[in-house]
Amino acid sequence: MALPTSPPVAHHHPQRKRSALLTCPLCEATCGLDVTLDGRRVTGVRGDAEDVFSKGYICPKGASIGALHHDPDRLRAPLVKRDGEFVEVSWEEAFAVVEERLTPLLAERDTIAAYVGNPTVHNLASALYSRVFFKALGTKNFYTAGSVDQLPKHYSSGYLFGDGFTIPVPDVDRTRHLLMLGANPLVSNGSLMTAPDMRGRLRAIRERGGKVVVVDPRRSRTAQVADEHHAIRPGTDALLLFALVNVLFEENLTTPVEPVNGVERVAELAREFPPEAVAPVTGVEAGEIRRMARELAAAESGAVYGRIGTTTQAFGTLNSWLVDVLNVLTGNLDRPGGAMFPLAAVGQANSAAGKRRPFTTGRWKSRVRGLPEVYGELPVATLADEIRTPGEGRIRALITMAGNPCLSSPNADRLAESLAQLDFMLSLDVYLNETTRHADVILPGPTPLERSHYDIALYQLAVRNVANYTPAAVPSEVPQEWETLLRLTGIVTGRGAGVDIAALDSFAAAQIAQRSGLDPAVAGDRTGPERLLDLMLRAGPYELTLADLEAAPHGVDLGPLEPRLPDILSTASGKIELAPDAIISDVPRLAAELRSGAEGMVLIGRRQLSSNNSWMHNLEPLVRGQNRCTMLVHPQDARRLGLTDGGLAVVNSKTGKLEVPVEVSDEIRPGVVSIPHGWGHDQPGTKAAVAAAHAGVNSNLVADETLLDALSGTAVLNGIPVEVSPGLG
Repeated sequence: MALPTSPPVAHHHPQRKRSALLTCPLCEATCGLDVTLDGRRVTGVRGDAEDVFSKGYICPKGASIGALHHDPDRLRAPLVKRDGEFVEVSWEEAFAVVEERLTPLLAERDTIAAYVGNPTVHNLASALYSRVFFKALGTKNFYTAGSVDQLPKHYSSGYLFGDGFTIPVPDVDRTRHLLMLGANPLVSNGSLMTAPDMRGRLRAIRERGGKVVVVDPRRSRTAQVADEHHAIRPGTDALLLFALVNVLFEENLTTPVEPVNGVERVAELAREFPPEAVAPVTGVEAGEIRRMARELAAAESGAVYGRIGTTTQAFGTLNSWLVDVLNVLTGNLDRPGGAMFPLAAVGQANSAAGKRRPFTTGRWKSRVRGLPEVYGELPVATLADEIRTPGEGRIRALITMAGNPCLSSPNADRLAESLAQLDFMLSLDVYLNETTRHADVILPGPTPLERSHYDIALYQLAVRNVANYTPAAVPSEVPQEWETLLRLTGIVTGRGAGVDIAALDSFAAAQIAQRSGLDPAVAGDRTGPERLLDLMLRAGPYELTLADLEAAPHGVDLGPLEPRLPDILSTASGKIELAPDAIISDVPRLAAELRSGAEGMVLIGRRQLSSNNSWMHNLEPLVRGQNRCTMLVHPQDARRLGLTDGGLAVVNSKTGKLEVPVEVSDEIRPGVVSIPHGWGHDQPGTKAAVAAAHAGVNSNLVADETLLDALSGTAVLNGIPVEVSPGLG
């Protein structure tokens, strides 16, 4: 059966110079881009000044969309490995290989694993149709980048509010006091907080008489513009947060929101963490901790926000929990200027009618280490164990989708070595990278300009309720991801790669319509992601249609965040569960840290404005200039260890070592070194010339896959014990 092609973009003549609007899919900010095209060629990119959310803001990543579109290393045809070498083949041949190699393994589906990377969330077709494919695949061995990123927040939100995606975000446009821990939104553009132009938004807080406080081991770009910066010792944020809670109770500063259970239990737990006890461990003085708590409680409105620096710690879930404990206890949850719950136009479980099933974890466990499932996935830190360890249920096949775990997961070399033991590996990816080089088949997808877009997940985390759909700017040179995923669905359901895609697509639409009480016919003659999106919009809280969004090319402003309690809750009690057993069971482990007296150097990561995921390192506009993959070290440590600026350092840990250029800077706290993530592009068998010329080092070579947040299984990537010495270069 011939592969259907995507419908042409009828409203654009392919040869005429023109402008196209696009929602940037390269980070969480969802900025509007105005792209100038000459035929298929991008000749200019600027921010869309009329975008209802970003209002013309653009960062270097968005400006590089043309470089991504034209990247000569980007895959434009399927690759199949033969005799150890990749060759380009037709789509029919590639699917035939997948069907031949994967089908025999389907009898034992849990011997097939899947890994999904972050870019999948930024892709409308992949976000919708990967659910169809992975449900049909039916494996419990499901892994994502979430367990090296954000899983603790889903865990804590699930038990506090009843759903893992019921995540409050700071109402930054109205708050008078913002306390941020482990977050650098001036560089990340927000994370689990969709907010374009955070520099402007933070500036506005100060201009209206508010205060911005940053807790971070490094004086980050965000810390530099804040009113206050506290250089905490990595891995001790939960102690600081508990001390703030302690002060609120001790000084009678609590005004808890309702409805809530467990306030008294939290007060009891907090007694063990007075500021005087945590100060020596955290490096933040007791008097400062008390002042921080008092100012947060006294603020006209305030919000506490923690991000990747807090979630990738040994106490990531406790950090995430305590952030919202503070928001609840100060009365700032669910009120303007506090931490609020967005109301997205589509896809949000907490806006669905009817009773919802309360959140739970541990529905299954990993075979080798017995690590519990969280939010439908297992920790990627144990993926190598599941491949390498013999026995019934050993993973024999792996499907990766827009992910590069050989760079992003802990003890990355061990995982890379493990992939050689697979019987079959399939990758859906646009690059031949450090992970996909191990695949047997690689199926590419279109560029962001070649596909339509709507940010289903990220608008659920937006600091203002908005909706924006952008059609494809140019016709695609490869099949759309939804078509590829449906053909793969045909294979895993036994109907083969020649399955009737139109019939499968209609089935997916009928399922969505049935859940929403709609007739699928209301979407007219639409197909693919547009039909699914139209049905979801119609069933959403604003009852929009896709036609409404098509008529508003700069987006629809749905207004500021509004209070949503108690309707948003889906806990068994119908209340906020401030002290769930599943979370507070880890408090004794934290208390032991007060007596640990841990010393020695520790390693943390860091965000970079021109980098988000590893594949961005193959875009010349984002890597030009000075070397960005360096190890930051404080001058005191540099002198003590014999390190020189521009020289080399050797970093050793339990799992491995690496050699990295030194950058001496007082922006990093003494006792801490920092290396950015996502680098290490010096592996053979890849096709990324720009990245290889700016290879850097993979910090995850020294990350220990046995160091995890005990509750969520998230890898510890911040606060890794290391030894540092001068290199030989």
